[in-house]
Amino acid sequence: MTYPISFVSLGPGEPELITVKGLRQLQKADIIYCPATRNRQGESISRAADIVRALEISETAIRCFMLPMSKDRTEAWKAYDALYNEAESNYAEGKQIVIVAEGDAGFYSSIQYIYDKFTAAGIAVQRIAGIPAFIAAGALAGLHIVKQEEQIAVIPGTPSADELSEKINAGYVIVIMKLSQCVEAVHECIRKHPQTQFHYFENVGTEKEYYTSDKKIITDKIYPYFSLMIIQ
Repeated sequence: MTYPISFVSLGPGEPELITVKGLRQLQKADIIYCPATRNRQGESISRAADIVRALEISETAIRCFMLPMSKDRTEAWKAYDALYNEAESNYAEGKQIVIVAEGDAGFYSSIQYIYDKFTAAGIAVQRIAGIPAFIAAGALAGLHIVKQEEQIAVIPGTPSADELSEKINAGYVIVIMKLSQCVEAVHECIRKHPQTQFHYFENVGTEKEYYTSDKKIITDKIYPYFSLMIIQ
């Protein structure tokens, strides 16, 4: 008997923010694949695996795969191809396979690459939804992120200051993911739009989570990789 390969969304980082459905799938899994990276000291680290462990899932089920972090995605695709081959082999043996992703597996998540490969190969897959980081950020700050007829634009950290200003002037609520990639654009917009609210978050859903709407602090901070902003 074979089971669908499950892509389980872990949420933003706090273990309790996983869905009940996602947790149950982890508890049934024979193998749980978790992405890992290397820190500056060359040590393997995996926030995903830490979340799974915190949910009291058996350590024997956890298998980390190394995912290079670079704008050049060539090595990442190779890592995903290797993961695909291993997962497909275990799937054929009747193992219950789970591949996890932080946040939501279908929202700015490169793990979709493997999902599409399984689908193209005719292998049964299912994806379990999770809470994106910006939704958890809104809860942390007590924000009503969008209300009434407002529109929202969720963008990666690629806009120029002019592009951000256009959206602000058009009345959009803006969510910037991967904030560390557009620091200068954000600083310029803070100067140009003194009446606009800028909500800064980092490491949402972890013990290091941080929030401020103080523009001076936002301007002076160094933005880590796990940072985002909501502009209202």
